[in-house]
Amino acid sequence: MELVIQDVTKSYQKGQKIGIDSFSAIFTPGVYGILGPNGAGKSTLMNLITNQLHPDKGSITYNQKPIGELGRLYRSILGYMPQQQGLYDDFTGRRFLWYIASLKGLDVQKTKGQVDYLLEIVNLSKYANKRLRTYSGGMKQRILIAQALLNDPEVLILDEPTAGLDPKERIRLRNFISSIASNKIVLIATHVVSDIEYIAKEILLMKDGEKIVMNTPHAIISEMEGQVFETHLSAEYLSCFQKKYKVSNVSSSAQGLLVRFISRRSQLPNDCVAVPVKPNLEDVYLCYFE
Repeated sequence: MELVIQDVTKSYQKGQKIGIDSFSAIFTPGVYGILGPNGAGKSTLMNLITNQLHPDKGSITYNQKPIGELGRLYRSILGYMPQQQGLYDDFTGRRFLWYIASLKGLDVQKTKGQVDYLLEIVNLSKYANKRLRTYSGGMKQRILIAQALLNDPEVLILDEPTAGLDPKERIRLRNFISSIASNKIVLIATHVVSDIEYIAKEILLMKDGEKIVMNTPHAIISEMEGQVFETHLSAEYLSCFQKKYKVSNVSSSAQGLLVRFISRRSQLPNDCVAVPVKPNLEDVYLCYFE
């Protein structure tokens, strides 16, 4: 099972705006986290992989065959949760899943068990017969996740899956994704780094349509060793400090404000004591994108 993107470029507005620029990556079973700011090209990449957009140049293959040529066969192994919540308000949650299952051509007998199972997984069983117009934003996210899993896909693509979910729901979803990823290629585009820091096989950082880093979370975070510090500051000095350093966290303490920041050792402030701390993925994100 292998999804290969080779030197793909996609532009908009007659070539004036680049969505994806000379992008290459190889995905095998496991979870991949795709991080980047708005406009980085994450959604464009998702649309290319799902064959909703076609590259201007380059190729996308699944098990060494172009996805465009695979057609229906490729769609049958694909699960996709879009970022936009395009739902039918008059449908109940259960009816919506049955409708999507029919569009996917799934077996009726298998669908019944799968619908019940997925409603339980996304914690919507007791709301299954409620109309979608009554669902909260988080509930709509969960029903969209469920529809993406109806056909037990080999390639699962989730675009901002935890938007609107509370911490308990996010943990539940994260654990479920991790449990099914051994025999699936799972791509998660997100801004919430905690969703992928501990479950991602590799993390892909994107900026302006380009892949700037792709490696294991441990390797990416290790590159930040010796560049993340904490210090105590007065509230009055914080604003000035933030103009010089990338600050990832500020919290109150008995000694004043405890400030976590990124800096090279040669550029550490002279007027306070900076203590090195273990970096995390949020520090990495701040380093590349702020």
